[in-house]
Amino acid sequence: MTIRILGIDLGKNSCSLVGVDISGAVVARRTMRRQTLIDYVAKLPGCVVAMEACCGAHHLGRQFAAQGHEVRLMSPEYVRPYIKAQKNDDRDAEGIAEAASRPTMRFVELKSQEQLDIQTLHRVRSRLVAERTNLINQLRAILLERGLIFAVGRRKLELALDGLLAEDNKTLSPRMLHLVGELRAEWRELDTKIGDLNTEFVQLARDDAAMRRLTSIPGIGVLNATALVAAVGDASSFAKARDLGAWLGLVPRQYTTGGKPRLFGISKRGNTYLRTLLIHGARAALPSLSTTDTPLGRWLKAMIERGVHRNAVVVALANKLARIAWAALRKETRFDSSYPAAA
Repeated sequence: MTIRILGIDLGKNSCSLVGVDISGAVVARRTMRRQTLIDYVAKLPGCVVAMEACCGAHHLGRQFAAQGHEVRLMSPEYVRPYIKAQKNDDRDAEGIAEAASRPTMRFVELKSQEQLDIQTLHRVRSRLVAERTNLINQLRAILLERGLIFAVGRRKLELALDGLLAEDNKTLSPRMLHLVGELRAEWRELDTKIGDLNTEFVQLARDDAAMRRLTSIPGIGVLNATALVAAVGDASSFAKARDLGAWLGLVPRQYTTGGKPRLFGISKRGNTYLRTLLIHGARAALPSLSTTDTPLGRWLKAMIERGVHRNAVVVALANKLARIAWAALRKETRFDSSYPAAA
């Protein structure tokens, strides 16, 4: 029995695996716990180990790669069409093994421990920012119920709230004053945690050459640079720059049939967090870039003069920044403002 491809359906406690030989016939079906799975794969001769790119797949993938196996991770979306009949763990493992054998299948690059660590920091920061936003919205609602309305903006609310707590305000009851004070203290604590993470990202960007090259691109700051390197590494898994933009969902969604092409809004596929950062970075950089006498500035100015909606210009610029980032990572060069901007 020679296993050529081993398809593994990962679970929290137990994992299902299906091994197929060179002809595609199933030669092994097992269900085992994670540690038993690691020991089992370690005893196998070198083969292709296929898994869905889900939680824990990169950790196991690094262990299997160290044992001499070729690891292939795939998006669950691409595996689904290969699952026959009704869904169960055994069928999932069989579908994973079959999908991994397809020559046109797209695989996910195995991430290093450092990349996963940076991604985890970004996810924690994103959660803290969401908690702070929810807290601020709740504070505004509490104060609005008592006739206190403040100007739009986090900083303006912060100053007004500190002044409200400092003075002897008769609008709020003593209990509500105490509650608002506790919420303000929680807000400060969240600010401190977010600030500490921001400082850590700055230090990471300073110490990494690839991140320093990315920060030379207008609209890509420390957050974008660290998130890009954590998500795509050196971008070697993308053959062309436009592939990165398509992976991030910054290109039009296409529905072409019968030779009639139809394009809609952007596809919004891939990494939502990274796409959001790039769009925010493009929105911040647009006013200054569109006034420069550079190829990129003239390209933006031409779109604005044609009457293209501002949001469409921002997304187009975000896609352009993603493509420039690909070039910076693959060619190991800094941003050159004089380089021609292709349409």
